Amino acid sequence: VVLRPGSGSRQQDPAGGTDGLALASDPGGTLNFLAMVENLQGDSGRGYYLEMLIGTPPQALNILVDTGSSNFAVAGVPDPDVTSYFNAELSSTYRSQGVEVTVKYSQGSWTGVLGTDVITMPKGISGSYTINIATILESENFFLPGVKWHGILGLAYDALAKPSSSVETFFDSLVRQAKIPNIFSLQMCGAGLPVSGSGTNGGSLVLGGIEPSLYTGDIWYTPIKEEWYYQVEILKLEVGGQNLELDCREYNADKAIVDSGTTLLRLPEKVFSAVVQAIARTSLIQEFSSGFWTGSQLACWDKTEKPWSLFPKLSIYLRDENSSRSFRISILPQLYIQPILGIGENLQCYRFGISSSTNALVIGATVMEGFYVIFDRAQRRVGFAVSPCAEADGSPVSEIEGPFTTTDVASNCVSSVSFHEPVLWIASYALMSLCGIILLVLIVLLLIPPRCQHRYTDNDVVNDESSLVRHRWK
Repeated sequence: VVLRPGSGSRQQDPAGGTDGLALASDPGGTLNFLAMVENLQGDSGRGYYLEMLIGTPPQALNILVDTGSSNFAVAGVPDPDVTSYFNAELSSTYRSQGVEVTVKYSQGSWTGVLGTDVITMPKGISGSYTINIATILESENFFLPGVKWHGILGLAYDALAKPSSSVETFFDSLVRQAKIPNIFSLQMCGAGLPVSGSGTNGGSLVLGGIEPSLYTGDIWYTPIKEEWYYQVEILKLEVGGQNLELDCREYNADKAIVDSGTTLLRLPEKVFSAVVQAIARTSLIQEFSSGFWTGSQLACWDKTEKPWSLFPKLSIYLRDENSSRSFRISILPQLYIQPILGIGENLQCYRFGISSSTNALVIGATVMEGFYVIFDRAQRRVGFAVSPCAEADGSPVSEIEGPFTTTDVASNCVSSVSFHEPVLWIASYALMSLCGIILLVLIVLLLIPPRCQHRYTDNDVVNDESSLVRHRWK
Protein backbone atom coordinates (compact mmCIF):
# COMPACT_ATOMS: atom_id res chain seq x y z
CA VAL A 1 0.00 0.00 0.00
CA VAL A 2 1.25 3.50 -0.76
CA LEU A 3 1.15 5.41 2.50
CA ARG A 4 0.79 9.10 3.32
CA PRO A 5 3.96 10.64 4.78
CA GLY A 6 4.08 11.79 8.35
CA SER A 7 6.08 14.87 9.37
CA GLY A 8 8.53 16.10 6.75
CA SER A 9 9.54 13.35 4.39
CA ARG A 10 9.50 10.50 6.83
CA GLN A 11 6.82 8.00 5.94
CA GLN A 12 4.92 6.40 8.77
CA ASP A 13 3.14 3.05 8.64
CA PRO A 14 -0.55 3.61 9.50
CA ALA A 15 -2.53 1.01 7.61
CA GLY A 16 -4.91 2.25 4.99
CA GLY A 17 -3.10 5.45 3.94
CA THR A 18 -3.10 6.24 0.23
CA ASP A 19 -0.52 9.01 -0.22
CA GLY A 20 -2.93 10.80 -2.55
CA LEU A 21 -2.82 7.97 -5.11
CA ALA A 22 -5.86 5.87 -5.79
CA LEU A 23 -4.93 2.23 -5.31
CA ALA A 24 -6.47 0.80 -8.44
CA SER A 25 -7.48 -2.75 -9.20
CA ASP A 26 -5.88 -4.46 -12.13
CA PRO A 27 -7.93 -6.46 -14.66
CA GLY A 28 -7.37 -9.65 -12.68
CA GLY A 29 -8.56 -8.29 -9.34
CA THR A 30 -6.93 -6.57 -6.37
CA LEU A 31 -3.35 -5.41 -6.80
CA ASN A 32 -1.39 -7.82 -4.62
CA PHE A 33 2.04 -6.51 -3.68
CA LEU A 34 2.86 -9.62 -1.64
CA ALA A 35 2.70 -11.61 -4.88
CA MET A 36 5.65 -9.54 -6.10
CA VAL A 37 7.87 -10.18 -3.09
CA GLU A 38 10.92 -12.26 -4.08
CA ASN A 39 10.14 -11.96 -7.79
CA LEU A 40 13.77 -11.06 -8.60
CA GLN A 41 16.89 -13.17 -8.74
CA GLY A 42 20.51 -12.24 -9.28
CA ASP A 43 23.43 -10.49 -7.66
CA SER A 44 25.17 -7.13 -7.85
CA GLY A 45 27.87 -8.45 -10.17
CA ARG A 46 25.52 -9.66 -12.88
CA GLY A 47 22.32 -7.77 -12.14
CA TYR A 48 18.87 -8.57 -10.79
CA TYR A 49 16.32 -9.98 -13.19
CA LEU A 50 12.58 -10.68 -13.44
CA GLU A 51 10.92 -13.56 -15.25
CA MET A 52 8.52 -12.51 -18.02
CA LEU A 53 6.36 -14.37 -20.49
CA ILE A 54 6.42 -12.76 -23.92
CA GLY A 55 4.21 -13.44 -26.96
CA THR A 56 1.58 -16.03 -27.90
CA PRO A 57 2.21 -18.80 -26.98
CA PRO A 58 4.31 -17.35 -24.15
CA GLN A 59 8.10 -17.56 -24.23
CA ALA A 60 9.79 -17.32 -20.80
CA LEU A 61 12.76 -14.96 -20.49
CA ASN A 62 14.72 -13.38 -17.63
CA ILE A 63 14.81 -9.58 -17.91
CA LEU A 64 17.40 -7.34 -16.21
CA VAL A 65 15.84 -4.55 -14.11
CA ASP A 66 17.54 -1.25 -15.03
CA THR A 67 16.42 2.13 -13.67
CA GLY A 68 19.14 3.85 -15.73
CA SER A 69 17.69 3.32 -19.22
CA SER A 70 14.26 3.38 -20.86
CA ASN A 71 13.97 0.70 -23.57
CA PHE A 72 12.51 -2.77 -23.11
CA ALA A 73 14.67 -5.06 -25.23
CA VAL A 74 15.19 -8.82 -25.52
CA ALA A 75 17.56 -11.07 -27.42
CA GLY A 76 15.90 -11.69 -30.79
CA VAL A 77 18.42 -14.14 -32.23
CA PRO A 78 20.70 -16.80 -30.73
CA ASP A 79 23.79 -15.44 -28.96
CA PRO A 80 26.71 -17.36 -27.45
CA ASP A 81 26.18 -15.67 -24.08
CA VAL A 82 22.42 -16.14 -23.70
CA THR A 83 20.62 -19.37 -22.98
CA SER A 84 17.25 -18.23 -24.39
CA TYR A 85 15.94 -15.66 -26.85
CA PHE A 86 12.60 -14.36 -28.09
CA ASN A 87 11.64 -15.84 -31.45
CA ALA A 88 9.19 -13.28 -32.87
CA GLU A 89 8.21 -15.61 -35.72
CA LEU A 90 6.69 -18.04 -33.23
CA SER A 91 4.41 -15.39 -31.65
CA SER A 92 1.03 -14.80 -33.28
CA THR A 93 0.62 -11.49 -31.43
CA TYR A 94 3.97 -9.94 -32.39
CA ARG A 95 3.76 -6.87 -34.63
CA SER A 96 6.91 -5.34 -36.11
CA GLN A 97 7.06 -1.56 -36.40
CA GLY A 98 9.90 -1.79 -38.89
CA VAL A 99 11.94 0.80 -36.98
CA GLU A 100 15.61 0.14 -36.27
CA VAL A 101 16.87 1.20 -32.85
CA THR A 102 20.35 1.37 -31.36
CA VAL A 103 21.09 1.89 -27.68
CA LYS A 104 24.59 2.63 -26.41
CA TYR A 105 25.46 2.17 -22.76
CA SER A 106 28.65 3.26 -21.06
CA GLN A 107 29.63 -0.38 -21.47
CA GLY A 108 28.05 -2.27 -24.34
CA SER A 109 25.50 -1.56 -27.06
CA TRP A 110 22.88 -3.27 -29.16
CA THR A 111 20.90 -2.76 -32.36
CA GLY A 112 17.46 -4.19 -32.97
CA VAL A 113 13.99 -3.64 -34.39
CA LEU A 114 11.02 -2.14 -32.57
CA GLY A 115 7.79 -4.08 -32.35
CA THR A 116 4.92 -4.80 -29.98
CA ASP A 117 3.71 -7.93 -28.25
CA VAL A 118 1.84 -9.04 -25.17
CA ILE A 119 3.60 -9.79 -21.90
CA THR A 120 2.60 -11.33 -18.60
CA MET A 121 4.51 -11.52 -15.34
CA PRO A 122 4.17 -14.72 -13.28
CA LYS A 123 5.14 -12.79 -10.11
CA GLY A 124 3.84 -9.37 -11.04
CA ILE A 125 0.61 -7.66 -11.96
CA SER A 126 -1.92 -10.17 -13.23
CA GLY A 127 -3.19 -9.79 -16.77
CA SER A 128 -1.61 -9.36 -20.19
CA TYR A 129 -0.39 -6.04 -21.58
CA THR A 130 0.75 -4.88 -25.01
CA ILE A 131 4.24 -3.42 -24.74
CA ASN A 132 6.86 -1.89 -27.06
CA ILE A 133 9.65 -4.45 -27.41
CA ALA A 134 12.97 -4.12 -29.20
CA THR A 135 14.28 -7.45 -30.47
CA ILE A 136 18.07 -7.35 -30.33
CA LEU A 137 19.64 -8.58 -33.58
CA GLU A 138 23.23 -7.43 -33.01
CA SER A 139 25.10 -6.53 -29.83
CA GLU A 140 28.58 -5.74 -28.57
CA ASN A 141 29.66 -6.31 -24.96
CA PHE A 142 26.00 -6.37 -23.92
CA PHE A 143 25.29 -10.04 -23.26
CA LEU A 144 28.31 -11.20 -21.27
CA PRO A 145 29.55 -14.61 -20.14
CA GLY A 146 27.86 -15.75 -16.96
CA VAL A 147 24.81 -13.48 -17.06
CA LYS A 148 21.51 -15.24 -16.53
CA TRP A 149 19.26 -12.68 -18.20
CA HIS A 150 18.13 -12.42 -21.80
CA GLY A 151 16.91 -8.84 -22.05
CA ILE A 152 16.69 -5.51 -20.28
CA LEU A 153 13.77 -3.64 -18.70
CA GLY A 154 14.47 0.09 -18.79
CA LEU A 155 12.45 1.78 -16.04
CA ALA A 156 13.67 5.37 -16.48
CA TYR A 157 11.68 8.14 -18.20
CA ASP A 158 10.71 8.33 -21.88
CA ALA A 159 13.24 11.17 -22.39
CA LEU A 160 15.90 8.44 -22.62
CA ALA A 161 13.91 6.11 -24.89
CA LYS A 162 15.42 5.31 -28.28
CA PRO A 163 15.08 6.19 -31.08
CA SER A 164 12.93 8.98 -29.58
CA SER A 165 10.85 9.86 -26.53
CA SER A 166 7.71 9.00 -28.52
CA VAL A 167 8.38 5.31 -27.78
CA GLU A 168 6.15 4.57 -24.80
CA THR A 169 8.16 2.91 -22.04
CA PHE A 170 7.25 -0.39 -20.41
CA PHE A 171 6.16 1.17 -17.13
CA ASP A 172 4.20 3.99 -18.79
CA SER A 173 2.31 1.32 -20.78
CA LEU A 174 1.63 -0.61 -17.58
CA VAL A 175 0.33 2.48 -15.74
CA ARG A 176 -1.96 3.31 -18.66
CA GLN A 177 -3.32 -0.18 -19.34
CA ALA A 178 -3.45 -1.67 -15.83
CA LYS A 179 -4.47 1.67 -14.25
CA ILE A 180 -1.94 1.27 -11.45
CA PRO A 181 -0.40 4.20 -9.52
CA ASN A 182 2.65 5.74 -11.18
CA ILE A 183 5.12 4.35 -8.64
CA PHE A 184 7.32 1.30 -8.28
CA SER A 185 9.79 0.12 -5.64
CA LEU A 186 12.86 -2.06 -5.65
CA GLN A 187 14.69 -4.22 -3.13
CA MET A 188 17.88 -6.14 -3.99
CA CYS A 189 19.09 -8.66 -1.43
CA GLY A 190 22.78 -9.35 -1.94
CA ALA A 191 24.42 -7.52 0.96
CA GLY A 192 27.59 -9.22 2.18
CA LEU A 193 27.24 -12.09 -0.30
CA PRO A 194 29.56 -12.93 -3.21
CA VAL A 195 28.84 -10.52 -6.06
CA SER A 196 28.87 -13.35 -8.61
CA GLY A 197 28.41 -16.52 -6.65
CA SER A 198 27.31 -19.90 -7.93
CA GLY A 199 23.75 -19.33 -6.75
CA THR A 200 21.43 -16.34 -6.91
CA ASN A 201 20.08 -13.95 -4.33
CA GLY A 202 16.55 -12.66 -4.06
CA GLY A 203 14.92 -9.32 -4.55
CA SER A 204 11.59 -7.64 -5.21
CA LEU A 205 10.23 -5.31 -7.88
CA VAL A 206 6.87 -3.98 -6.69
CA LEU A 207 4.95 -2.38 -9.54
CA GLY A 208 2.30 0.14 -8.55
CA GLY A 209 3.13 0.78 -4.90
CA ILE A 210 5.04 0.02 -1.72
CA GLU A 211 5.08 -3.26 0.23
CA PRO A 212 5.50 -2.57 4.00
CA SER A 213 7.20 -5.90 4.70
CA LEU A 214 10.17 -4.86 2.55
CA TYR A 215 11.41 -2.07 4.82
CA THR A 216 11.81 -1.07 8.45
CA GLY A 217 11.56 2.38 10.02
CA ASP A 218 10.71 5.45 7.97
CA ILE A 219 10.96 6.24 4.29
CA TRP A 220 12.88 9.41 3.51
CA TYR A 221 12.24 11.17 0.20
CA THR A 222 14.44 13.34 -1.99
CA PRO A 223 13.06 15.25 -5.02
CA ILE A 224 13.73 14.10 -8.58
CA LYS A 225 15.61 17.02 -10.13
CA GLU A 226 15.09 16.05 -13.77
CA GLU A 227 12.81 13.40 -15.26
CA TRP A 228 15.14 11.50 -17.58
CA TYR A 229 17.35 9.40 -15.35
CA TYR A 230 16.23 9.41 -11.73
CA GLN A 231 18.38 12.45 -11.04
CA VAL A 232 18.70 13.55 -7.42
CA GLU A 233 20.67 16.19 -5.51
CA ILE A 234 23.54 15.15 -3.27
CA LEU A 235 24.71 17.66 -0.68
CA LYS A 236 27.80 16.06 0.83
CA LEU A 237 29.68 12.86 1.54
CA GLU A 238 31.24 11.67 4.77
CA VAL A 239 33.78 8.92 5.34
CA GLY A 240 33.90 7.61 8.89
CA GLY A 241 31.80 10.58 9.99
CA GLN A 242 34.24 13.11 8.51
CA ASN A 243 32.95 15.54 5.86
CA LEU A 244 34.96 15.50 2.62
CA GLU A 245 34.58 19.31 2.53
CA LEU A 246 34.13 19.50 -1.25
CA ASP A 247 31.95 22.04 -3.07
CA CYS A 248 28.57 20.30 -3.24
CA ARG A 249 28.44 20.84 -7.01
CA GLU A 250 31.32 18.37 -7.31
CA TYR A 251 29.01 15.59 -6.11
CA ASN A 252 26.49 16.36 -8.86
CA ALA A 253 28.93 16.73 -11.78
CA ASP A 254 27.35 16.50 -14.18
CA LYS A 255 24.48 14.58 -12.65
CA ALA A 256 23.70 12.28 -9.73
CA ILE A 257 21.40 9.38 -10.51
CA VAL A 258 19.92 6.23 -8.94
CA ASP A 259 20.60 3.34 -11.30
CA SER A 260 19.98 -0.34 -10.52
CA GLY A 261 21.78 -1.34 -13.73
CA THR A 262 25.10 -0.05 -12.44
CA THR A 263 27.12 -2.50 -10.39
CA LEU A 264 29.13 -0.10 -8.24
CA LEU A 265 28.88 3.24 -6.51
CA ARG A 266 30.43 5.49 -9.15
CA LEU A 267 31.84 8.87 -8.15
CA PRO A 268 33.08 11.85 -10.18
CA GLU A 269 36.87 11.68 -10.40
CA LYS A 270 37.57 14.45 -7.87
CA VAL A 271 35.09 12.95 -5.39
CA PHE A 272 36.46 9.43 -5.96
CA SER A 273 40.02 10.58 -5.18
CA ALA A 274 38.86 12.29 -1.99
CA VAL A 275 36.90 9.20 -0.88
CA VAL A 276 39.83 6.84 -1.53
CA GLN A 277 42.19 9.11 0.39
CA ALA A 278 39.74 9.36 3.29
CA ILE A 279 39.16 5.59 3.43
CA ALA A 280 42.89 4.87 3.24
CA ARG A 281 43.55 7.44 5.96
CA THR A 282 40.87 6.16 8.34
CA SER A 283 41.19 2.42 7.68
CA LEU A 284 43.31 0.23 9.93
CA ILE A 285 45.50 -0.87 7.02
CA GLN A 286 48.77 1.01 6.92
CA GLU A 287 49.80 0.17 3.37
CA PHE A 288 47.41 -0.81 0.62
CA SER A 289 47.96 -1.46 -3.09
CA SER A 290 46.67 1.30 -5.39
CA GLY A 291 45.41 -1.45 -7.70
CA PHE A 292 42.74 -2.33 -5.17
CA TRP A 293 41.24 1.16 -5.30
CA THR A 294 41.28 1.27 -9.12
CA GLY A 295 39.66 -2.15 -9.48
CA SER A 296 42.63 -3.89 -11.11
CA GLN A 297 43.51 -5.99 -8.06
CA LEU A 298 41.69 -7.96 -5.41
CA ALA A 299 42.56 -7.97 -1.72
CA CYS A 300 42.57 -11.34 0.03
CA TRP A 301 42.30 -12.28 3.68
CA ASP A 302 42.20 -15.55 5.56
CA LYS A 303 38.65 -16.90 5.58
CA THR A 304 38.61 -16.76 9.36
CA GLU A 305 39.07 -12.98 9.18
CA LYS A 306 36.37 -10.44 8.35
CA PRO A 307 38.12 -7.39 6.85
CA TRP A 308 35.06 -5.16 7.16
CA SER A 309 36.03 -4.08 10.67
CA LEU A 310 39.12 -2.42 9.15
CA PHE A 311 37.14 0.09 7.07
CA PRO A 312 34.89 3.12 7.83
CA LYS A 313 31.26 3.64 6.90
CA LEU A 314 30.32 5.90 4.01
CA SER A 315 27.45 8.43 4.21
CA ILE A 316 25.64 10.24 1.40
CA TYR A 317 23.53 13.31 2.26
CA LEU A 318 20.47 13.91 0.06
CA ARG A 319 18.26 16.99 0.03
CA ASP A 320 14.94 16.41 1.75
CA GLU A 321 11.62 17.39 0.17
CA ASN A 322 11.79 20.26 2.64
CA SER A 323 14.75 21.95 0.95
CA SER A 324 16.08 23.40 4.21
CA ARG A 325 16.67 19.88 5.50
CA SER A 326 18.61 16.81 4.47
CA PHE A 327 18.95 13.17 5.44
CA ARG A 328 21.79 10.72 5.06
CA ILE A 329 21.98 7.17 3.82
CA SER A 330 24.98 5.24 5.12
CA ILE A 331 26.54 2.00 3.99
CA LEU A 332 28.89 -0.08 6.09
CA PRO A 333 32.00 -1.69 4.57
CA GLN A 334 30.08 -4.96 4.09
CA LEU A 335 28.48 -3.27 1.07
CA TYR A 336 31.52 -1.66 -0.56
CA ILE A 337 34.23 -4.23 0.34
CA GLN A 338 32.71 -7.03 -1.69
CA PRO A 339 33.57 -10.75 -1.59
CA ILE A 340 34.41 -12.08 -5.05
CA LEU A 341 35.97 -15.51 -4.86
CA GLY A 342 37.76 -17.96 -2.65
CA ILE A 343 41.29 -19.17 -3.33
CA GLY A 344 42.03 -22.62 -2.02
CA GLU A 345 40.69 -23.52 1.36
CA ASN A 346 41.98 -20.55 3.30
CA LEU A 347 41.65 -17.28 1.34
CA GLN A 348 38.67 -15.09 0.50
CA CYS A 349 39.23 -12.26 -1.98
CA TYR A 350 37.39 -8.94 -2.11
CA ARG A 351 37.01 -6.03 -4.53
CA PHE A 352 36.45 -2.33 -3.95
CA GLY A 353 32.80 -1.59 -4.74
CA ILE A 354 33.41 2.05 -5.68
CA SER A 355 34.84 3.38 -8.96
CA SER A 356 35.45 6.70 -10.68
CA SER A 357 33.21 8.20 -13.36
CA THR A 358 33.78 10.94 -15.91
CA ASN A 359 30.20 12.18 -16.12
CA ALA A 360 28.06 11.24 -13.12
CA LEU A 361 27.70 10.14 -9.54
CA VAL A 362 25.79 6.87 -9.79
CA ILE A 363 24.07 5.28 -6.82
CA GLY A 364 24.30 1.72 -8.11
CA ALA A 365 23.84 -1.74 -6.60
CA THR A 366 26.69 -1.23 -4.10
CA VAL A 367 24.45 1.26 -2.27
CA MET A 368 20.99 0.10 -3.36
CA GLU A 369 21.48 -3.35 -1.81
CA GLY A 370 21.29 -1.61 1.56
CA PHE A 371 17.86 -0.08 0.99
CA TYR A 372 14.31 -0.42 -0.22
CA VAL A 373 14.16 2.26 -2.91
CA ILE A 374 10.86 3.86 -3.97
CA PHE A 375 10.58 5.51 -7.38
CA ASP A 376 7.56 7.74 -6.79
CA ARG A 377 7.08 9.17 -10.26
CA ALA A 378 3.64 10.56 -9.41
CA GLN A 379 5.12 12.90 -6.80
CA ARG A 380 8.50 13.28 -8.52
CA ARG A 381 10.62 11.89 -5.70
CA VAL A 382 12.84 8.93 -4.78
CA GLY A 383 12.48 7.34 -1.36
CA PHE A 384 14.94 5.33 0.72
CA ALA A 385 14.21 3.05 3.66
CA VAL A 386 16.35 0.47 5.44
CA SER A 387 15.94 -2.98 3.91
CA PRO A 388 15.57 -5.88 6.36
CA CYS A 389 17.58 -8.10 4.00
CA ALA A 390 20.56 -5.71 4.21
CA GLU A 391 22.30 -7.70 6.91
CA ALA A 392 25.61 -9.49 7.27
CA ASP A 393 26.18 -11.95 10.12
CA GLY A 394 22.87 -10.84 11.63
CA SER A 395 23.75 -7.13 11.82
CA PRO A 396 22.40 -4.28 9.65
CA VAL A 397 24.83 -2.91 7.07
CA SER A 398 22.88 0.23 6.17
CA GLU A 399 21.42 3.20 8.05
CA ILE A 400 19.20 6.22 7.44
CA GLU A 401 19.29 9.24 9.72
CA GLY A 402 17.85 12.75 9.74
CA PRO A 403 16.75 15.42 9.52
CA PHE A 404 19.81 17.66 9.29
CA THR A 405 19.95 21.35 8.45
CA THR A 406 21.23 22.49 5.06
CA THR A 407 22.53 25.87 6.21
CA ASP A 408 26.10 24.71 5.58
CA VAL A 409 25.53 23.91 1.87
CA ALA A 410 24.48 25.89 -1.20
CA SER A 411 20.80 26.35 -1.98
CA ASN A 412 21.35 24.54 -5.28
CA CYS A 413 24.08 21.95 -5.77
CA VAL A 414 23.07 21.05 -9.34
CA SER A 415 25.03 23.58 -11.38
CA SER A 416 24.70 22.43 -14.97
CA VAL A 417 21.60 22.38 -17.15
CA SER A 418 20.72 19.04 -18.70
CA PHE A 419 20.30 19.50 -22.46
CA HIS A 420 18.11 16.49 -23.04
CA GLU A 421 14.77 18.23 -23.42
CA PRO A 422 13.72 19.18 -26.97
CA VAL A 423 13.32 22.91 -26.28
CA LEU A 424 16.79 23.11 -24.78
CA TRP A 425 18.24 21.18 -27.70
CA ILE A 426 16.62 23.60 -30.17
CA ALA A 427 17.92 26.59 -28.23
CA SER A 428 21.41 25.11 -28.04
CA TYR A 429 21.47 24.34 -31.77
CA ALA A 430 20.28 27.88 -32.56
CA LEU A 431 23.07 29.36 -30.46
CA MET A 432 25.60 27.00 -32.00
CA SER A 433 24.45 27.96 -35.48
CA LEU A 434 24.77 31.66 -34.70
CA CYS A 435 28.26 31.11 -33.29
CA GLY A 436 29.13 29.05 -36.35
CA ILE A 437 28.10 31.84 -38.73
CA ILE A 438 30.13 34.40 -36.78
CA LEU A 439 33.11 32.07 -36.70
CA LEU A 440 32.84 31.43 -40.45
CA VAL A 441 32.87 35.18 -41.17
CA LEU A 442 35.92 35.61 -38.95
CA ILE A 443 37.70 32.76 -40.71
CA VAL A 444 37.02 34.26 -44.12
CA LEU A 445 38.14 37.68 -42.96
CA LEU A 446 41.30 36.39 -41.39
CA LEU A 447 42.02 33.98 -44.28
CA ILE A 448 42.67 31.06 -41.98
CA PRO A 449 43.80 28.04 -44.08
CA PRO A 450 41.21 25.26 -44.37
CA ARG A 451 43.48 22.75 -42.62
CA CYS A 452 42.84 24.59 -39.35
CA GLN A 453 39.17 23.85 -39.48
CA HIS A 454 37.93 21.21 -37.08
CA ARG A 455 36.83 17.93 -38.63
CA TYR A 456 34.15 16.27 -36.55
CA THR A 457 34.60 12.65 -35.56
CA ASP A 458 32.53 10.05 -33.78
CA ASN A 459 34.03 11.33 -30.54
CA ASP A 460 32.03 14.55 -30.93
CA VAL A 461 28.73 12.66 -30.76
CA VAL A 462 27.15 12.69 -27.33
CA ASN A 463 24.81 9.84 -26.46
CA ASP A 464 22.59 9.42 -23.42
CA GLU A 465 24.29 6.56 -21.63
CA SER A 466 23.56 4.45 -18.61
CA SER A 467 25.88 1.96 -17.02
CA LEU A 468 25.31 -1.70 -17.70
CA VAL A 469 26.13 -4.40 -15.22
CA ARG A 470 29.34 -6.25 -16.02
CA HIS A 471 32.31 -7.76 -14.25
CA ARG A 472 34.78 -5.02 -13.32
CA TRP A 473 37.66 -6.96 -11.85
CA LYS A 474 40.70 -8.59 -13.43
